[in-house]
Amino acid sequence: MPAASIRPLHPVPRSLSELAAAFGLDDDELDLERVEVTGVSVSSRDVDAGDLYVGIPGARVHGATFASDAVEQGAVAILTDSAGAELVREEGVDVPVLIVEDPRLALGEVSGWVYRTDPDEPKLYGVTGTNGKTSVAYILDAILGQLSVVTGLTTTVERRIGEERIEAALTTPEASELHALIARMREVGVHAASIEVSAQAVTRHRIDGILFDVVGFLNLSHDHLDDYADFEEYFQAKLELFTPERARRGVVSLDSEWGKRVVEESRIPLTTISSRPEIDADWKVELGKREGMNTCFTLIAPDGRSITTEVPLPGWFSAANAGLAIAMLVESGYDLGEIAHVLERDGLIKAYVPGRTELISGERGPRFVLDYGHTPDAFEQTLGALREFTEGKLIMIFGADGDRDKMKRPAMGRIAAELADVVIITDYNPRMEDPASIRATLLEAARAAAPHKDIREIADARLGIREAVNMAREGDTILIAGPGHETASEVGGKKIGYSAREEARQALREAGWDA
Repeated sequence: MPAASIRPLHPVPRSLSELAAAFGLDDDELDLERVEVTGVSVSSRDVDAGDLYVGIPGARVHGATFASDAVEQGAVAILTDSAGAELVREEGVDVPVLIVEDPRLALGEVSGWVYRTDPDEPKLYGVTGTNGKTSVAYILDAILGQLSVVTGLTTTVERRIGEERIEAALTTPEASELHALIARMREVGVHAASIEVSAQAVTRHRIDGILFDVVGFLNLSHDHLDDYADFEEYFQAKLELFTPERARRGVVSLDSEWGKRVVEESRIPLTTISSRPEIDADWKVELGKREGMNTCFTLIAPDGRSITTEVPLPGWFSAANAGLAIAMLVESGYDLGEIAHVLERDGLIKAYVPGRTELISGERGPRFVLDYGHTPDAFEQTLGALREFTEGKLIMIFGADGDRDKMKRPAMGRIAAELADVVIITDYNPRMEDPASIRATLLEAARAAAPHKDIREIADARLGIREAVNMAREGDTILIAGPGHETASEVGGKKIGYSAREEARQALREAGWDA
């Protein structure tokens, strides 16, 4: 099995002729009767023996170009469009070729048919929003675990079934991978799975053929406007999740203005939640006292019952995320009283969210926090949360993704300068862009917003981390935003090993502090 995916251990073969009949597919008149498929792949590198290889036209090259490689890996048939079929014939590939008008559009339904994806087992929870998706998915997974439910998980960080895990390449996997993952979950007795759903996952058909039991909407703020023409198009991509074809019911946060739009335009039953006292919502989140990096809160249900607990993450938004997760569980049939019982028994929600306001430092020295946030809204919320318990200076290290939404960069620089005491701008995943140009944009915005602040440019993030640690003292907080859980940076098209988490730990130790 390729390391890129998790598949069923014991796939049940399906007849290629039945597949063609079920989807009304054209074929190239080769004999289909004796061909059976056991899996689906869209990458020739990830093909397993018995796969149906789906050749999808791409921005630069057609996937059918790699059909011969796929067959060498063990693919027994090809599904592609007319142009792809011609490429396959030119290569002289001697396996059946099924033809469909839009292979990407067909991928989800075909994968569901091959893997026999069951809409009822496991129970699926989908979370969408610009910020907070990963945190809610891990909080859902944690509470389900505390309820002794066997769980699965797919997020920006990882795909996981019990102790088996692989790193994630996309926030939401391709449809073929997602259906294979769900089939494996069902095979090993997973009863509930949390899935992080990006806007791109909807528009690029990665969740086609999936029916969520409950979906949750968090917020919408500036991000991905390189993929979408404007906020309205971005919103519509997320709104599609709230349709009967995608989900049975939903929970919507009214903490952002877009939540109201979801309620007005949703086509599935909804309940609402808010952490803002002035907002009329079905569920209410009331903030309690802060305990170090933990956030205490009370969640009040529509029937007046309540839960008081804490989540091991800072900030009001962490309480709001946890409240939404609990409401989603109740909407799917779990008893609020039972949830309250296990949280009281354990003292808190036992969630660990990799790279999301993750504390790297120990008991001695400055507090060092790692966060994946790379949007203006994420910067604002995280810096605000850290300011609440920072007695000394708040030092921020960050850069901006290359080849991604450039319009958000000035706001990122401005917010960092306004809310942090010291700003260190470094390179972060420049990809094919000129890193100096990225830094210049961030620096210009930061210095314009706060000309008297200490704002530094240190291209090498490793040196930037050490600069921050060397200037920090007890009571100070250092935030590095962007890399989060990631273990590599892309520079000039090449992946270079880099873990901000490990660099921070090493820098703290070098300075004589705990990590």
